[in-house]
Amino acid sequence: MTFIERKNHYIRIFAVGLFLLIIVIIAAANFGVANISFNQTVLIVMSKIPIVNNFVSLEGIKATSVIILLNLRLPRILLSCLVGAALSVVGTSFQGIFKNPMADPFVLGVSSGAALGATITMVFFKESQLFGMSIIAMSAFMGAIITTFLVYNIARVGTKVPVTTLLLAGVAINYLLSSIISLIMTFNRDNIEEIIMWTMGSFSTSGWNEVILLFIIVVPSILFIATFSRDLNVMMLGEDSARSLGIDVNGFKKYIFVLSTLMVAAVVSVSGIIGFVGLIVPHAIRMIFGSDNRIVVPFSAIFGAMFLIICDTLARVIVPPSEIPVGIITSIFGVPFFVYLLYKTKKKAI
Repeated sequence: MTFIERKNHYIRIFAVGLFLLIIVIIAAANFGVANISFNQTVLIVMSKIPIVNNFVSLEGIKATSVIILLNLRLPRILLSCLVGAALSVVGTSFQGIFKNPMADPFVLGVSSGAALGATITMVFFKESQLFGMSIIAMSAFMGAIITTFLVYNIARVGTKVPVTTLLLAGVAINYLLSSIISLIMTFNRDNIEEIIMWTMGSFSTSGWNEVILLFIIVVPSILFIATFSRDLNVMMLGEDSARSLGIDVNGFKKYIFVLSTLMVAAVVSVSGIIGFVGLIVPHAIRMIFGSDNRIVVPFSAIFGAMFLIICDTLARVIVPPSEIPVGIITSIFGVPFFVYLLYKTKKKAI
């Protein structure tokens, strides 16, 4: 297969992936306590699309169904879509930068920083709001940013940031902040359940404000990382090789760290901590399509989005009207699938 044929082949697969993502979004909107059919879902969504809405009639569809779909289900589904895409792409970029297959979006202590910010707010200021958003989300975002800044400066040696030192600093700060969270929980037992639920991940408080905020941060960041995926390929060969090929290694790492941290901080602030997505999805894509980041980055975004939408849908329909934290679902369904892929890859290598 020539380069052009190979490129066209992956473009077709990506187009199919986008189509499947749209189907998954619409299908996920059907599930819930209120009975809204697939056809009704399509009509309601089309009624909000300019020009197309002139040819759509909502006659026969209950007003409550329209409200439930547009104000509750759709923002939640779109938020899980953005979160899944962001975590998967960050996982891909960190695994490339660190040359470590176990690197995930929370490797720099971002999760513990966000969790500490959220925990402090839950205990002392949980009823407050700022710019229409929960102060818990704002505090989690600031906690994640401050923690990454701290880890980065601890690891920095002059103008360079050794990867090993950065990872070790991230692990150390992660343990420290986790201990502080446990200490706060010990002296504030009334808030333990709320804190634990937040650290397991949930989209139960999703709204259009969160969707818009995440869209503004996540989509441009993913496009930037995808644009420089060729440089990410070179970085996987080693920093010396990257320098010899004309890449500003330190500058490139800073750009990736800043964008990735911004995405993860925004994600954690609106959804809590959702594990395994950023670890499992990039590896699954590499096992299926190969290790070229020009393919892995966009495909991770698409399939990470689909994976998290499906997991969140299961989280809210398995035990209605209650819901299971989505982080539990990602682990239960993600890990066996990942082990299966590992088994298949091992058999091919024999």
